[in-house]
Amino acid sequence: MKPDNKTISPPLWILLELTHKCPLECTYCYNQLDFANTKDSMTKDDWFRVMEEARAMGAVQLGISGGEPLLNKDLLEIVKKANELKFYTNLITSGVGADISIVPKLKEAGLKTVQLGIQSSDEHTTTLITNNQNAFKDKMAFAKACKENGLQLIINTCITRQNIHQIGDIIEMAERLGANYLEIANIQYYGWALENINALLPTREQLAEAKAITNHYRENRKDMKVFFVVPDYFATRPKACMNGWGSTFLTINPSGVALPCNTANTLPLNFPNVKEYSVEAIWNDSEAFNYFRGDSWMKEPCRTCNEKEKDFGGCRCQAYALTKDMHEADPVCDKSGFHHVVTSKVEESITSDKQPLYRNKINSMNIIANRLARSCK
Repeated sequence: MKPDNKTISPPLWILLELTHKCPLECTYCYNQLDFANTKDSMTKDDWFRVMEEARAMGAVQLGISGGEPLLNKDLLEIVKKANELKFYTNLITSGVGADISIVPKLKEAGLKTVQLGIQSSDEHTTTLITNNQNAFKDKMAFAKACKENGLQLIINTCITRQNIHQIGDIIEMAERLGANYLEIANIQYYGWALENINALLPTREQLAEAKAITNHYRENRKDMKVFFVVPDYFATRPKACMNGWGSTFLTINPSGVALPCNTANTLPLNFPNVKEYSVEAIWNDSEAFNYFRGDSWMKEPCRTCNEKEKDFGGCRCQAYALTKDMHEADPVCDKSGFHHVVTSKVEESITSDKQPLYRNKINSMNIIANRLARSCK
């Protein structure tokens, strides 16, 4: 049953995915495997209208991401418009894809915060994870320019088996760069990360050591705030994904498709497009945004679980990816009948010596497989 519009809170945080093009091929990218096929069909005026409508509803935080948002030619004008609308703006970037001279222009346009992804404290590991030989030096230069121009700098480091032993060095690197915050984000396994899980997932022992190093820093230094996000594959209860479906976050992808989270279009739902409907109509009235609001959709064990108002049944995208049924409990939960899928993946990854694949290689393999399939008909 569709909730009454009076019971639906407006979106507070809106994310504009300006493009899915990216100069990097990070092995843990959360985007779906075919994300590069999403067309950049939103014009500058389309983005302006989306921001105006979201702001009128009460949205206050604006994230600008991709792919790599630096590749969008209208980025500066979009930031300026967001600032005029009095959004608090956050650029989520790899720091690769544009001349460094763009940083002071972003500051002048009104940008408040840069969330910069840096995969390692050394060049070799950064190249290994991103498949880009220039990534490390470009990121260091971008971080320096952000601080020189008075932008708040958040460094985000996604932890994998390839860099988890560098936690101490990464913390020291972030501090040298003058970061205001460091987020050590143990990756969530969707998209490319799920494809590469056997090459990426650290062991429980590695995570414990990394967390101990982080806690030592927190106890002995106060220069920089450090957050440590544990991967939910080692949990027994799911996270309250996106603070609840359609409750806080609104994402618009480069084609104009509106989503309650970045990966929701991996689900078998028809999501509306901002070129056809207003943000308000999408948020309040669309079937897709109302689908998982409330608890009428829930199956057991979620339906009668006394924790369902805390975790909302967990992540719908993860449930679908691991069970092929988006109504199932998130298999991270040990009450789920599919919890063994998660524990099996953890056990399998421990003994695996698989190397991560980059998207160009996967795409090439898919093209070859499709050609072979057609030739056999």
